[in-house]
Amino acid sequence: MGTLEGHLMPGVGFLLYSLYYSVLTSLALLREQKVLKHPMLPRKLCGHRLLPQVSYEALIKVLMGTLTVVCELFYPPGENRLQMIDWKDPRRPFIFKDNWQHVTMFGFFAFSGVVDLVSQSRLVRSWGEKLEHAAEALAFYVLVVLMATHTENKSSLEIRVHLLLMVPSFLLALVTTVEVWLPNHPPIWILKCLLGLVFSNWLFQICEMYVPLTGQPWRSDSPADRAFLSVFFCWYIAFSIALFIAVYGLCSLWHCHYSSWKKTPGARYQRCRIESSCEELEKLKAEALLQDGVV
Repeated sequence: MGTLEGHLMPGVGFLLYSLYYSVLTSLALLREQKVLKHPMLPRKLCGHRLLPQVSYEALIKVLMGTLTVVCELFYPPGENRLQMIDWKDPRRPFIFKDNWQHVTMFGFFAFSGVVDLVSQSRLVRSWGEKLEHAAEALAFYVLVVLMATHTENKSSLEIRVHLLLMVPSFLLALVTTVEVWLPNHPPIWILKCLLGLVFSNWLFQICEMYVPLTGQPWRSDSPADRAFLSVFFCWYIAFSIALFIAVYGLCSLWHCHYSSWKKTPGARYQRCRIESSCEELEKLKAEALLQDGVV
């Protein structure tokens, strides 16, 4: 979907996932966890007891990937882009090139979510974590490969904005590959959060090119417009760092408040410790009887 909606939906999906991952990373750093644990859906929502619990991360990947693929093929309502070849033309040309590239991109992310669901089951629990990171890295590598050919027959401005999008995509692929062998490494967690935020925020910049804030369209023949794209990309890096710091700060406040409440002596009832001799209990009873007599 080379439209506003086509870039807005993936941008929202990747932003939600990046913010979710940033919250998990921030809490893991504050709690000094050695393993990044992904929260699971409650057992009641999973249905039958024999069914394994699934993580929110896997569910987001599957739902967002599947929804984006469906929209690529059937949005707006009434459209049908399932046909890849124009059989009416004697040359049999391929059609809907951009849409099928997007379907392949987001289909691999949905596949990554399915791999997460399988790895969280009881079948591949021994090496499931590495399998999850490998599938996610594969999805980003596929994204980079298809993005390289996605810029064909486009203006110089569109080529530049997609090339800049390839930078965080390729770095995410490398970081996720390293995570296969170093899954429990906090610097890798932080770098992955920052790159995910840059990637998702830059998708919103592509949306802005369809609906310019200034009211004037971007001009491909303007060197100033092309130069400012690189400037804005650097600003988005700084904004992503600030956003991660803000998420960490909010998580820190919540963690401190929750920890202080949890450690308050009077916050919960405690059982009285009674020794076998019951001397303290007898003293308390005697004091109570004396007070009753005085009254």
